[in-house]
Amino acid sequence: MQLFYAPDIMPPLHTLGEEESKHCVRVLRLRSGGRIHITDGRGNLFCCEITDDNPKRCTVRVVSTQHEFEKMPYALTLAVAPTKNPDRFEWLLEKATEVGTTEFLPLDTAHSERHVFKPSRGEKVITAAMKQSLKAYRPELHPLTPFREAVLRPFEGRRFIAHCTPARSPEGKAYLPDTLRAGEAAAVFIGPEGDFSPEEIDFALANGFEEVTLGTQRLRTETAALVATVMASVVNG
Repeated sequence: MQLFYAPDIMPPLHTLGEEESKHCVRVLRLRSGGRIHITDGRGNLFCCEITDDNPKRCTVRVVSTQHEFEKMPYALTLAVAPTKNPDRFEWLLEKATEVGTTEFLPLDTAHSERHVFKPSRGEKVITAAMKQSLKAYRPELHPLTPFREAVLRPFEGRRFIAHCTPARSPEGKAYLPDTLRAGEAAAVFIGPEGDFSPEEIDFALANGFEEVTLGTQRLRTETAALVATVMASVVNG
C-alpha cells in the first residue's frame, strides 16, 4: 500500500501537492488508473484511483473510505524534554509515531539542555513516519511548554512522571506496565538527562501525578520515552 498524506482532502476528487505528485508519478511511476491510499491524519483512509498522472498536480478520485482505520484502543501523550542533540529527539518522534502515540508535548524543565525548540523539522519526521508505518492517525506535536504549565494542562486520563530519584510519595514508584490499564488515556512525563528537579517532581505529585519507574536500567531521555511508548503498546495488546 502506497500511503500519502493530505489533511485537506475532500472527496470525491483531490489534487496532490507538487512534492507528493512528483513522488507518485516520477518516483513510484504510477499512472492513470493506478491506486494509492491517502490519509487525512485523523483516522480516515481513502482508497483512490489516479485520474490525471501529471507529475506536478496529480489528481485522484476517491473510490472508498475507511473511517477510524486501525484506531488505537488507548491514548498516549508523551511529554519529553528535547535532547541537546536534535537528531536524538527526531529519532524519538519517528519511532514513537511508528509504535503508537497520540501527541507529543516537548517540555522546558529546570535541567533542560535545550530551551528553544523549532517544530518544523519534527513535523516532517512525524508525517514521514506515519506514512511509512501505514497509519491513518497523525500524532500532534505541541510547542515547547514550560513544565509547570504542562502539569496544569487539562487532561482526561491518568498522568505519570518517570524519574530516577527515590520515591517521594508514600505510595512509592510503581512499575509503569504494572499500573497502566488497557484502554485508558495516559500521559507520561520524561525528564532531561539531568532528570526532573525535586521541586518539579513534588509539584507534579501535588497536582495528581503518579510517580513511576521504567525499570532498573539507566536510560537516556529518548530511550526512556520510547520504552514508555512500547510499554503502553504492550499493555494494550
